[in-house]
Amino acid sequence: MRRTARIRFRSGLHFAQKIAMWSGHPVAFLLAVIVIAVWIVTGPISTYSDTWQLVINTGTTIVTF
Repeated sequence: MRRTARIRFRSGLHFAQKIAMWSGHPVAFLLAVIVIAVWIVTGPISTYSDTWQLVINTGTTIVTF
């Protein structure tokens, strides 16, 4: 493996490890719960519109991707 390829691999590995550590942290879970709670509360305000549903669908798709 060439040196530049190894550096890129290590950088990607480091980035993935940091994201995995952050996403598994209790603060990340609490933030997700707060976002869902706010979304639920806004349901009646927006009369459960298609846009209201699209917001949570898009957000969860981005996070899980």
